Amino acid sequence: DREISMAERSGEPFHILLVEDNDAHAELVIRSMRDLEVATRIHHATNGEEALDYLFNRKAFADPRENPRPHLVLLDLRLPRVDGLDVLKTIKTSPELLRIPVVVLTSSDADMDIAGAYGYHANSYLVKPLDFKQFRQLMKDLAFYWLGWNARPSRD
Repeated sequence: DREISMAERSGEPFHILLVEDNDAHAELVIRSMRDLEVATRIHHATNGEEALDYLFNRKAFADPRENPRPHLVLLDLRLPRVDGLDVLKTIKTSPELLRIPVVVLTSSDADMDIAGAYGYHANSYLVKPLDFKQFRQLMKDLAFYWLGWNARPSRD
């Protein structure tokens, strides 16, 4: 079944790092993923600094067994402490992180933001719909693509 992720088939949950400072948006993403009944483990970072600490196993996230590298990063652009584009640039210029797919999930449809994200090698750029049903459908489509249909290299 192509809707079952490679991670799920191996018995390992699919790890997602959600970087979102808006609690309501984060809750929508988390609930949408849970509703799909796919074996996921979502870590929610509320700012860019926390996201980078998680990715590099620093500070409160030093134990890589408790805080494994994600299979996917869902990244908002407008973040406190470290901006989303700076987080993206750091991920895509770090040899140990650059293969992690990063999906920008933001409310901005500005050409400058889209160009900036792709300039730093975002794997996808999605604009959050304002309508609840459309948002849930976007999350379902995103999950099926990145968790099921997309082929990935094995983890390091």
